[in-house]
Parts: sequence; C-alpha cells; structure tokens
Amino acid sequence: MPHYVGIVEDAGPETAIGIWFPDLPGCFSAGDSVEEALRNAEEALALYAESLAEEGRSLPAPRSISALRNDPAVAPDLREYMVALVAMPKSAVHAAE
Repeated sequence: MPHYVGIVEDAGPETAIGIWFPDLPGCFSAGDSVEEALRNAEEALALYAESLAEEGRSLPAPRSISALRNDPAVAPDLREYMVALVAMPKSAVHAAE
C-alpha cells in the first residue's frame, strides 16, 4: 500500500491543523489536533482516489522525501513544517486501479 508525504501545518491554537499532499493536488485534510488531522487525512486520500477512479484516472505514484526535497515548489514547506507519511487505505488503492 502506498504512503504519501503529507505536509502538516499547525498555525496555532485558534486554527485547525491542516495536512496537504504535494503529490496529490487538491487533496487536503484538517483537524483540531495532529492525530485527528492524520485520521482525516486517510479519509481524504480515499476520497481523492475514488474521485480519480470515477474519472478513469490513476493515482500518481508517491515521491520519496528526497525527491520532494529536490522540488523547488515543495522544498521550503519540508523545511518549515512537520511531515507525515500517510498510508493510502487498502480499499482506495483497489478502487483507483
């Protein structure tokens, strides 16, 4: 099962913690805690995969952290924010194939 790198943005106690995925444009999640945002991130990945499958498209392959560090659009976020590996739910992988 693939794991996607998620960028975890915590802007402080007055805002939700957000997670977005550099390899999956438009796929994001949020929660009141990091744990909740990570749980919600798995659901966001599943919904993203389902949406792609409905369009007849495949999930892009996840890039490694090393590859993302070489991407000038992502490298600053890797330095500034926490990073999490989020597993694509098994059921979503099969739906997107």
